[in-house]
Amino acid sequence: MSFRVLITETLSPRAVQIFGERGIEVDQRKGLAADELKALIGAYDGLAIRSATRVNSEIISAATNLKVIGRAGIGVDNVDVPAATARGIVVMNTPFGNSITTAEHAIAMIFALARQLPAANASTHAGEWEKSRFMGVEVTGKTLGIIGCGNIGSIVADRALGLKMKVIAADPFLTPERAAELGVEKVDLQDLLPRADFITLHTPLTAETRNLVDSKFLARCKKGVRLINCARGGLVVEADLKAALIGGQVAGVGLDVFAEEPARHNPLFGMDNVVCTPHLGASTMEAQENVAQQLAAQMSDFLLTGAVTHALNMPAMSAEDAPKLRPYMRLAELLGGFAGQVTHSGIRSVSISYEGHAGAVNSRPLSNLMLMGLLRPSLDDVNMVNAPVIAKERGIKVRETRLETEGDYHTLIRLDVEADSGELRIAGTLFGGKPRLVGIDDVTLEAELTPHMLFMRNEDKPGFIGRLGTLLGVAGINIANFNLGRSRPGATAVCLVAVDGAVEPLVLDRVRALPGVIDVDLLRFENGN
Repeated sequence: MSFRVLITETLSPRAVQIFGERGIEVDQRKGLAADELKALIGAYDGLAIRSATRVNSEIISAATNLKVIGRAGIGVDNVDVPAATARGIVVMNTPFGNSITTAEHAIAMIFALARQLPAANASTHAGEWEKSRFMGVEVTGKTLGIIGCGNIGSIVADRALGLKMKVIAADPFLTPERAAELGVEKVDLQDLLPRADFITLHTPLTAETRNLVDSKFLARCKKGVRLINCARGGLVVEADLKAALIGGQVAGVGLDVFAEEPARHNPLFGMDNVVCTPHLGASTMEAQENVAQQLAAQMSDFLLTGAVTHALNMPAMSAEDAPKLRPYMRLAELLGGFAGQVTHSGIRSVSISYEGHAGAVNSRPLSNLMLMGLLRPSLDDVNMVNAPVIAKERGIKVRETRLETEGDYHTLIRLDVEADSGELRIAGTLFGGKPRLVGIDDVTLEAELTPHMLFMRNEDKPGFIGRLGTLLGVAGINIANFNLGRSRPGATAVCLVAVDGAVEPLVLDRVRALPGVIDVDLLRFENGN
């Protein structure tokens, strides 16, 4: 069977060569309008893109033969991944090909800000000779604060240490062991801000990190701090940053990313102490060569052999494993998602145990799914393929055991998470092929994990259930299911409440204030069973 791939943007000639060597026909049609792409896409098995091509639901609906979309780079904001998933189209990216290039761009921004290079360059070209105007600072001995010390952040740390900077890092997934290996000091974000002379952002854009750099963040920084963002534009409230620059709280800013791109207009444009580049983090010849070759190899492998690498929406498993693994995969993802949503500190280690029938199945995709669910509440671009790599980068130790002997259940999966704040132990099984949570720490209970849930730890005292039910009822929230358990009378109880809809933050605060509540988390499970 022959396959055809359409390339809609500039890729290295070597990528085209790789497709050809594997017997795959390639057409390059750069600069296609949306309606042109829609008219053509039905004839192709693969689509190779960069950031400019927008693959929306209309394009995907017309892609009657499409099997894989490959993105040369990390972000897939220009691809409707849910629509592709619904059509059975695999979406791949190349997450590691441009890490060094992006890290080097951040280092370049540090120097540009320290010595005011862009403004000094413009002044000199204009015939001025303003030596006294452009008094800079040395980077040697300065403290660099890295927010997000994963793949790119760790490279920045290595380069900064070579410049004799002191490096501190805030990342909940960075273990003390990994920090020591990198030669950085792990700190909380609140400790980092008043200490850092330079701050560089390398965290993904998630619900928790969106608008991270706002007026409160900036007010806690050391006066005269210099900020670099080569990660995601949505991390910064640009109006707040402009105010901090005008007021002198921030001495300079280096931005490669913006809230709206292409950035034709921006409140920070035109300021002498702001260095802007048009999302050049991955723009080097080496990086583009790397991601193009990786993408061609990945897409070719998938089309010809079914091998999956760096897929965002497809489990890595064989056709033979799929039928028996499918219910376990759902259980694994739910257990990981539960643990990820209730763990709010750095994770040190993860232990996964398969017992009974679960001990006899192919557990690798299950462990990957659990790690994906565990990491996804705090990190974007996590999938079941790259989750183990991300865990390893952050020094999270993962241990897996298998025991085919049955215990209290015919089949059981246990997930133990050791975090800075303590340990969480949960267990799940299958009832009639449906996932069920059957244990939290030392408490035995049986609970179905549904789309909207409240998880609480509370004091085991009379009246708690009544107070909680009354509060939710007054708020117009219907309880669909209620699971309460304790290890012994008087011990801390756990409560898992399924509700029919989303719980507003104000209601959650009222639940938190109820007498007897120790802690509460709002849980969300997509397509809950």
